[in-house]
Amino acid sequence: MTLSPQPDQHDPLMIAENWMNDGRNVAIATVVETWGSAPRPTGSHLVIDSEGNFEGSVSGGCVEGAVIAEAIDVIDSGKPRMLEFGVADETAWRVGLSCGGKIRVYLERLG
Repeated sequence: MTLSPQPDQHDPLMIAENWMNDGRNVAIATVVETWGSAPRPTGSHLVIDSEGNFEGSVSGGCVEGAVIAEAIDVIDSGKPRMLEFGVADETAWRVGLSCGGKIRVYLERLG
């Protein structure tokens, strides 16, 4: 007997679909490019609804807070955005990172 894998209930894409089926307005953020040190790999997702609820991760810390804030604007306007975040090696320790890096995140409304 072969068991088929169950969908991951923590998968941001599945959560986005469920939220949309519940009538929520939803945006999704996707890591599309990284350089140097990055907490999440390319392809990582963060899904956000118009109330600021979120699931998944594109980075962590203040970057995630900024992505969530931008997502509310993207939901309202319907216009996608490309966001870039980075920290130089010289200043990384000041913000609690071991080394510098950059990420590019594409943010779009779904539905």
